[in-house]
Amino acid sequence: MTTALPLIKALADETRLRLMHVLNRFELSVNELVSILEMGQSRVSRHLKILTGAGLLDSRRDGLWVFYSAPEEGPGREFIDALIPFINADHTLQADADMAAKIIEERARKTKQFFNSIAEDWDQLNRDVIGDFDLPGAIIGHMPRCKVALDLGCGTGTLLERMLEKALSVIGVDGSPRMLELAKRRLVEDADRVSLRIGELEHLPLRDGEADFAAINMVLHHLSHPGEALKEIRRVLRPGGLLALADFDRHDNEKMRSEYGDRWLGFDMTTLALKLTEAGFSLKSSKSHPVERGLSIHLIVAENSQQ
Repeated sequence: MTTALPLIKALADETRLRLMHVLNRFELSVNELVSILEMGQSRVSRHLKILTGAGLLDSRRDGLWVFYSAPEEGPGREFIDALIPFINADHTLQADADMAAKIIEERARKTKQFFNSIAEDWDQLNRDVIGDFDLPGAIIGHMPRCKVALDLGCGTGTLLERMLEKALSVIGVDGSPRMLELAKRRLVEDADRVSLRIGELEHLPLRDGEADFAAINMVLHHLSHPGEALKEIRRVLRPGGLLALADFDRHDNEKMRSEYGDRWLGFDMTTLALKLTEAGFSLKSSKSHPVERGLSIHLIVAENSQQ
């Protein structure tokens, strides 16, 4: 009873029930929740504090932003799972969910629009941050000779070009048509060995086990759901296949959002290792490399341990 009472009290309010219902499906910021509920920020924040204090929500700070979602485990998770079947998705709750889905879609649209707009400058923008560090070379150093290599979020094809040194054929996936146009231009001489595909990393346009080696190079921090993308990568990678993951260490440089369209301000090594393990990978090696602007890049190699 002592465990259940605070949980029951926390949900004894229509607004908090709405918040719990929508955040059980989506991770959203305070401002996004304000738009969905059409309430003032202070009111929404007060209800979020009550739900978080009761263990019915988790909060995640990323720079100046705070995101909320339902817990993945623990008493709060068990309570929500037991309660959901008894909550009828009436007009208000359904409208909340529909608005949240539109917000997620708008995020994706803005991301695609951003990368289309800066495609021609992307290589230089990368050099401004990475400096003299040969990140593609570091990734290729972990790549075995293979039949099919995959670059996820391939951009203008810089890494794909290097992958051709060790792979019979390469596949590049990106959500930006303009990026893929530039990649096609770069790789025109090897067009018979290159397949460029437009798609989202959470829903990859590949068959199960199609690739022998995969790389996700400075892309994970642009995604709304990194964990879902890693599970999808595991699906398209053959059992025993290797994944090279490169991404920023956690930082607080808010300019990376406006200048580079970053969704996450990096990840600490522990978080990346956990997400990879949850997606079905086993870690083989990891190393951090300092780059420009006081930033560091993690390079992790993991194996698809699923059979």
